[in-house]
Amino acid sequence: MFIVNKGLSKSNIPRTIRFTEEIYNSLSEIASHENISFNQLVLQCCRYAIDNYGTTEESTESGVWWEV
Repeated sequence: MFIVNKGLSKSNIPRTIRFTEEIYNSLSEIASHENISFNQLVLQCCRYAIDNYGTTEESTESGVWWEV
């Protein structure tokens, strides 16, 4: 389960990323509801995805051969 961590900091590498309108609106709404910045939420979503990448049976069956 994804839980918002309000203490994330030290993000100092700038990057440009493009979102679909639907994803952007959802993330903006969640960030506002949780009273955190959009950037903090995106970083946490990325961290969650990385930490949980390749952990399901389906992903291991698809031939994923590396671990993060």
